[in-house]
Amino acid sequence: MAHPHESTVTRGSHPHAPGPDQPDSEVDIRAIFTFGAGLLVSAIVIQALIWLLFRAFDGREATRNLPSYPLAAGQDSRLPPEPRLQTDPRGDLGELRAHENTVLSTYGWVDKAAGVVRIPIDEAMKITVQRGLPARSGTGDGAK
Repeated sequence: MAHPHESTVTRGSHPHAPGPDQPDSEVDIRAIFTFGAGLLVSAIVIQALIWLLFRAFDGREATRNLPSYPLAAGQDSRLPPEPRLQTDPRGDLGELRAHENTVLSTYGWVDKAAGVVRIPIDEAMKITVQRGLPARSGTGDGAK
């Protein structure tokens, strides 16, 4: 005898009921999109609240009067001991190359007391070509 609440319709006979070889295709797309939209709205609201919180913290920090400590008063302008890290390596290299080019292309004293001067490298090369390089004097003792 069948129970009064049991359905007499079998799985195979109901037109909308999936059979054992048929996957369940009843997915509620509307519920998925509603959940996604709710999640997106929640994320936007949370981001807005965090932004407002940080703005409030910023405003409070700007108006805050910090006590002055006598030992820390001159620390802002003090440099750390050598060697220091480069903050602008490309700029430092540019300055070095500019200084080297100035030294290589101008006249100047190397040691004024000893009478040693420097001349531009182009001029030094011309003089070397005109005078020639110094050669060794003598034949040497050769290989034994």
